[in-house]
Amino acid sequence: MRIDSRTVIAGALLSGAILVYIVGLVGWRQGALFLVGIGAGLILYHAAFGFTSAWRDMISKGRGAGLRAQMIMLAVTAIVFLPLLADGQLWGMELRGSVRPLSVSVIAGAFLFGVGMQLGGGCASGTLFTAGGGNMRMVLTLVAFIVGSALGAYHLPVWQAAPGFGPVSLLGQFGLGLALVISLVLFASVWLGSAFVERRRYGALEKNAKCFAADSWLRGPWPLVAGAVGLAGVNIATLTVAGRPWGVTSGFALWGSKVAAALGFNVAAWPYWQGPAASAALEASVFSDITSVMNFGIILGALMAAGLAGRFAPIWRVPWRSLSAAIVGGLLLGYGARIAYGCNIGAYFSGISSSSLHGWLWFVAAFVGNGFGAKLRPAFGLSN
Repeated sequence: MRIDSRTVIAGALLSGAILVYIVGLVGWRQGALFLVGIGAGLILYHAAFGFTSAWRDMISKGRGAGLRAQMIMLAVTAIVFLPLLADGQLWGMELRGSVRPLSVSVIAGAFLFGVGMQLGGGCASGTLFTAGGGNMRMVLTLVAFIVGSALGAYHLPVWQAAPGFGPVSLLGQFGLGLALVISLVLFASVWLGSAFVERRRYGALEKNAKCFAADSWLRGPWPLVAGAVGLAGVNIATLTVAGRPWGVTSGFALWGSKVAAALGFNVAAWPYWQGPAASAALEASVFSDITSVMNFGIILGALMAAGLAGRFAPIWRVPWRSLSAAIVGGLLLGYGARIAYGCNIGAYFSGISSSSLHGWLWFVAAFVGNGFGAKLRPAFGLSN
């Protein structure tokens, strides 16, 4: 397998330069999270761990290997997360989970995000790693994602006024032991449900043909289970270094808002950016933002992974209908993530791993949205 050494060297040099700058500007914590982001990019690319394709396979084909891998990812993460969150601190640092309200905004935002996943061709993490891997269509999706995130931040107060309930976590309601048991039962139920559907349709579960060869660790491909455990490690590392779980799309809202401010919009007056922490983030360098540095790391990690796999070969010509879907999908992804308090990472992965019920509400609404989005794909020249 050919290695694109120029891509690997360029990515490594750029990563090193950014790391030195981050550590010098804001300290070791952001530098460590940048490295965690690079690891996430490598894992996502080598395992081809896509939430979007996994859900489409379940909806359109009745194949659930990707969804089952996600349940393994959630189970491993929750087993580590919940005891840490129950204790509330680590090495003197406060730990907090991703626990958000149960509201109409979560349902509406997750549904829009789900539609956007299928039209845009990726989720939050998927858009980052495929764009970093050289997919030009996904670069356009990422740009639209950022624009949609800024629009969602602008409109968020309207959605926050929608009917709903306060944040609810299994950990807060039932304590560590029962919360963990309930979570594991829910993961197992989804795993078994997808397996039942697949066996009923095909007679047996599809076997994962990917396995580790001598050089697979660096060049890929990785089995889905390896990707699941690897991403669990990424989220656990984020919690222990940052004090809160992994998120992606708040960084996009920050980038879009900074661009809007540069274009003359009075972004500082938006309610979303009121308060000391929010206004400070808007004024500071993006390298001071934890989510942003992890996002940069994911892009560069995927770039290097594509080079190691010998698959960095950008295609510049993309059919116009596919480009249209990328723009519409990206806008829905960004807007939906903001009003739903997160994306497939911040709300689904980190929310459910924190035992937050809003994560499960997000999952159901986004899954329905994926089903609707999958039906729209042929209109944009996209296959199912």
